[in-house]
Amino acid sequence: MAEKVMKCGIKKQGGYLYFIDKQGDISRAKMARGRKKAKKGKR
Repeated sequence: MAEKVMKCGIKKQGGYLYFIDKQGDISRAKMARGRKKAKKGKR
């Protein structure tokens, strides 16, 4: 279970996963799911 440690006022952007890295900094990574498919016929 996760524990909320501190409220720091970071504005989240959609499509990113936020986490605390090994150095204790807040990091973000692009999520692999939820990609929009390209329409056929347009390149």
